[in-house]
Amino acid sequence: MRALVTGGAGFIGSNLVDGLVARDHEVTVLDD
Repeated sequence: MRALVTGGAGFIGSNLVDGLVARDHEVTVLDD
């Protein structure tokens, strides 16, 4: 699965990204 995560540098976003990557998903993070 491909996912776009906004706010991926925050606490919840970073944990979400880690979980998705651990499950072999393709993740793009958008944050300012």
